[in-house]
Amino acid sequence: MNLALTRSRFLDNAVATAGPQQILTMLYDRLVLDIDRAEAAQREGNRSAAADQLDHAQDVVSALASTLDVDAWAGGKGLMELYMYLLRELIGCSIAGDPERTAKARELVAPLRDAWHEAAATVAASSAPVVPTQRTVAAFGERAVGGELGVG
Repeated sequence: MNLALTRSRFLDNAVATAGPQQILTMLYDRLVLDIDRAEAAQREGNRSAAADQLDHAQDVVSALASTLDVDAWAGGKGLMELYMYLLRELIGCSIAGDPERTAKARELVAPLRDAWHEAAATVAASSAPVVPTQRTVAAFGERAVGGELGVG
């Protein structure tokens, strides 16, 4: 079996068996990776590769925004505003091709990723089980398992 197929199956299985908190952290990890790759491509002068990575980053942010229930907690509206700002900024990074601007987008995302990882670890350590909602499964399951928002 070829390595790419094995890797794809592994990632599909990892996403399919992950709980909602793991899927969220996987998406944030991928978002940071996309931005890192885009910045590196911009520094190399490869605008096409940078645009591809930034397009994927926009897909990740769109998925995060589309599943955010702004009424579920007091910070929901602010997080949605941040997602909308980040989408505009990622588009601007792609158009400008400026690695410094792209690095600033990463500086915005990395603390969020770290906070979600910490929250997921807290949930995992608690005795209360987390049950994925239909909205979570529908939103992340189909997109993530299909490879559109893969994590590698």
